[in-house]
Amino acid sequence: MWDEFKIHGRKELEAGEVGRLAPWGMFSTESSRRSEVHTDDDLRPAFQRDRDRILHSRAFRRLKHKTQVFVPHLADHPRTRLTHTLEVAQLARTIARALALNEDLVEAIALGHDLGHTAFGHTGEGVLRKVLSGEVEEVPLPPEVVAQVGTFKHNYQSLRVVDLLERRYEKPGLDLTDQVREGILKHTGWRVDYDFPLSREEGLRLDLPCHLEGQVVAVADEIAQQTHDLEDGLRVKSVQLSSVEELDVARRVIGAHKNIYETQERRWIRQNILIRGIIQLFVTDVIQQAADGLRQLAGLHQFKNREEFLAVSSYLPRTAIWFSPGVQPLFEGLKNFIYEGIINHPRVNRQDWRAHKVMVGLFRAFWISPLNLPTYVLLRAREELGFPYLREVAFGRVAEEVRGRYHTSPGFVRLVTDHLAGMSDRYALEEYRSLEQPGLDQSLTGDLR
Repeated sequence: MWDEFKIHGRKELEAGEVGRLAPWGMFSTESSRRSEVHTDDDLRPAFQRDRDRILHSRAFRRLKHKTQVFVPHLADHPRTRLTHTLEVAQLARTIARALALNEDLVEAIALGHDLGHTAFGHTGEGVLRKVLSGEVEEVPLPPEVVAQVGTFKHNYQSLRVVDLLERRYEKPGLDLTDQVREGILKHTGWRVDYDFPLSREEGLRLDLPCHLEGQVVAVADEIAQQTHDLEDGLRVKSVQLSSVEELDVARRVIGAHKNIYETQERRWIRQNILIRGIIQLFVTDVIQQAADGLRQLAGLHQFKNREEFLAVSSYLPRTAIWFSPGVQPLFEGLKNFIYEGIINHPRVNRQDWRAHKVMVGLFRAFWISPLNLPTYVLLRAREELGFPYLREVAFGRVAEEVRGRYHTSPGFVRLVTDHLAGMSDRYALEEYRSLEQPGLDQSLTGDLR
């Protein structure tokens, strides 16, 4: 048999999906892409190609230096935005495999879902949103600019990264499939009329629930976030294990592992049993709840193949892949506990204050004096906005040019926002130190980095 083995290229892998995926799974042959034409000699189906493009992007590599909750450069073990992303991908693949969904599509969405996250976690995101809304006195954006520039949200920015900001080909962006783009956007809340400058809305189906692979990533994101934040909080003693054990979800897990848990004297092993048990409980519940719902849909509409499923897919809700009514309160109880004890802990609050100071200081420095920006941003202003390249403007005319053109342009404010949103924590801190706290021991920043 093996002497007749044939390489499994794109066509063979696509054909294999027909027998492997359920009718509710997305086939690679259904993918749509902005401009690219597949070639017969390509080994990879569409969603695998997207996964690889995201994995090789610069934005993906920067995730290793972006905060999840605890500042990553102060210790070796707290999650970063990168390790969070990998955990989401692992959980999402588990759920997708159990439900016979497209694992390549799920993994591509998971790896790309947080590419638009700022430095300093959700605090950085909140600062940019407030600056763009004109709420930050230190950055006095004109009212007419505020009215046009739009707002900031990390899932929309993730889409902006893969559609526009990554530059690996002749055209801007990674040229991902619409199905991956939709999943990236819809891994958290979205609106049809959201005031954000998307470069391309077609293919996103803004008025419809996300396909099931995207819904898998959304719930995996929630499970990963709460369970790893809990583990990180226990490690640094923001919360105590005895307090966690009082939670309803912990009681459920301890009850299921009573003999092993109660006879274990080592705290760190009990802690790990608890974390593993919570993850298992949530993932298993989501799979069972989704499977029950899909079986009911199949029984009601009698679909037997992909085409027949697509005819009734409009009946699927936004949360076809979600927790059961019995487990949802357990998840919410854990989430509230983590917010009160970990996200709102004094140690994290101090990080958030510093993050606010750094992000506001950098935005102010770049907006008031655009010459502080790296050259690539000023070149983007020339290419995308038609502005004179500021480093070539006569010194005596720079202030007038900034005042009359840069400070009246929503497009320029968005360029500054893109630059700040892409920064890692480390780079943002170095830039802030260079601009606001100069000294003889400065590291190379900006264009010299």
